[in-house]
Amino acid sequence: MSEVKKIATRESYGNALVELGKEHEDLVVLDADLAAATKTGIFKKEFPERHIDCGIAECNMMGIAAGLSLTGKVPFASSFAMFAAGRAFEQVRNTIGYPKLNVKIGATHAGISVGEDGATHQCNEDIALMRTIPNMVIINPSDDIEARAAVKAAYAYKGPVYLRFGRLAAPVINDKPDYEFEIGKGVTVREGKDITIVATGLEVGFAVEAAENLEKDGIDARVINIHTIKPIDKDIIIKAAKETKKLFTVEEHSVIGGLGSAVCDVLCENAPAPVYKIGMRDRFGESGPAAELLHKYELDAEGIYKQVKANL
Repeated sequence: MSEVKKIATRESYGNALVELGKEHEDLVVLDADLAAATKTGIFKKEFPERHIDCGIAECNMMGIAAGLSLTGKVPFASSFAMFAAGRAFEQVRNTIGYPKLNVKIGATHAGISVGEDGATHQCNEDIALMRTIPNMVIINPSDDIEARAAVKAAYAYKGPVYLRFGRLAAPVINDKPDYEFEIGKGVTVREGKDITIVATGLEVGFAVEAAENLEKDGIDARVINIHTIKPIDKDIIIKAAKETKKLFTVEEHSVIGGLGSAVCDVLCENAPAPVYKIGMRDRFGESGPAAELLHKYELDAEGIYKQVKANL
C-alpha cells in the first residue's frame, strides 16, 4: 500500500466542490473560518461570490445553510467534524434534519488521525450522533476517487447529507474501471471465504493490507467497503455473514454507535453472526503524530491484523 498514490479526502472535497461549481450555479459553500483546513478555500478562490465565511459560529452557519436551501440553493456547510456534528448538533437536528432540507454538511478532520490537535478535535462520535437524526444520510468515503464521487452524489440527492472526510492522506484503492459509487451500496474490494472485514473511510485501505497479511497465514479474508453508513447496504452484510460466518468491523470512530453498531443492527434482525468491533474503545484520543496514534490504538494494518488473529 505504501507505493500507491495517497490523497487526503478533505483535499478531494475541495476539488470536487470546484468541479460541481463549474456545472451548477446554485451550489454555494459555507465555512466557519477554516477554509484553508477544510479545503473549501479551493472553491473560494474559483468562486468567491459563492463562498460565505460565517466565522467561528458553526451553529449560525447551519441556520444560514438551512435558509439558503429554502431559496433553491444547494449549500455545503463545512467545518471540522467536532464542530459540525458536535457543537452544531441541535441546529443540524432541528433546522436541517427535522424539515429534511437540502443541506450538505462537509465534516473534515474526523477521527483519531487528526493527530497533534488532540482529543478535543479528534471527533470519534460524529457518526453515532448523525445516525440518530431521522432523514440524515451519512457517507464516509475511503479515498480520493470515492470522496469526489460522494460529493457529486450528495449534490444530486435531495435531502440532508453528512459527508465525513479525513485530514490524513489515504491510499487510492478504488481506481478500477468498473468502480461505481451509489449511495447506500457497499463495495466488495477483496473476495474471501473464511471471514469478512467490514471497513469504512481511512480504515478500508488498512483493512485490505491486513487481509493480504492474513492470507499469508492461510486466512482468506473478504473486505467490504461501507462508504454509506446510513442507509447501510443490508444485502452485502447479510450475504457476507451467511457465507463467512464471522465478521470484523473496522472504523476510525468509537465502537459505540458507529459502523460496528450499524452492522450489528442489521445482523441481529436478519442473520445473527459473531461480530468483533475494531475502533476506539470508549476512550478519548491524545495528541501525537497521526501514524503513531493509529498504531497505538491498533487502527493501522498491523493492529487490524493482530486483532483479527487474536479473536478468530
